[in-house]
Amino acid sequence: MLRSFRRSMVTAAAVAGIVLVPRLCLGQTFSRTPDGKPDLNGIWQALNTAAWDIQDHSGQLGIPPGQGVVDGNEIPYQPWAAAKKRENFDNRMTADPEARCFLPGVPRATYMPFPFQIIHTPKYVGIVYEYAHARRTIYTDGSKHPEGALDFWMGDSRGRWEGDTLVVDVTNFNDQTWFDRAGNFHSEALHVVERYTPVDKNHVMYEATIEDPKVFTRPWKISMPLYRRLDKNLRLLEYECVIYLQDERFKGWTNR
Repeated sequence: MLRSFRRSMVTAAAVAGIVLVPRLCLGQTFSRTPDGKPDLNGIWQALNTAAWDIQDHSGQLGIPPGQGVVDGNEIPYQPWAAAKKRENFDNRMTADPEARCFLPGVPRATYMPFPFQIIHTPKYVGIVYEYAHARRTIYTDGSKHPEGALDFWMGDSRGRWEGDTLVVDVTNFNDQTWFDRAGNFHSEALHVVERYTPVDKNHVMYEATIEDPKVFTRPWKISMPLYRRLDKNLRLLEYECVIYLQDERFKGWTNR
C-alpha cells in the first residue's frame, strides 16, 4: 500500500508539473576552514529590491516592485519618527545619503544591488563591497567595541560563532545612513545584530535584528538569502559613485 501511495504521489506531481526533491538532497553541505568553521570565502549577492524599500512596495519609474524583507512587514516607529520617515520619503530622490554617494551603512550594504566579497580568516572576517569601496573588518578574536564617542559610517563589528552561524554585533554608528531609498532611517543609537547561517555551499541565510530606542518602539528584524556568485572569472569591479556623481553634475569634467 505504501509503495502504491508513493507511485500515485509521483504521478500526481508529474501531472501538476511539480518536481519532488528527496529530503536528503536539500543541501546542508558546505566546506569548512581548517579550524572547522563554515567557509564563507567567496563573492556573494542579495537578489531582491530591499535597497529601494525594505517593505512591500509597488513599481515606480526606476524602482522595481518588490516583496519586503521585514518580518511582519511592519517597522515599529515612534510617532515622531513615523512622521520623519514620511518626510524622508517625500524627499527621497535627493535626501537619501546613498544618492549623494555616502557609504550605505549596515545592514543596507548587504542588499545593495552590487556583489560583495567575504575574506574569512581565523581572527577576523573581512567584507569588501563593490559599492564605493566600502569595507568592514569583523573581529572574531574576542575583542570588544571601542569605548568613547566614536562613530563610523559602517559601524564597528565584533563577531562570534554560535555553532555554524556567524553572529556579528555592530555598534558605534553615526546617524547619516538610511536603510533604503524609501526613507527608513535610524539615529546614532542604532545597534544591529547580524546572523550569517550557511544553508549549503552556495547559499547563506542572512538576518539582521535592528534596535534603536531613540527611533523605534521595539527591536525588529529583516531576513533574506545571499547567493554565491558562480560566474566564470568573477571578481569585484569598481563602482566609483562619487566620480560618476561629479561627472553628471559638471558634465564631463573627468575628461578635461
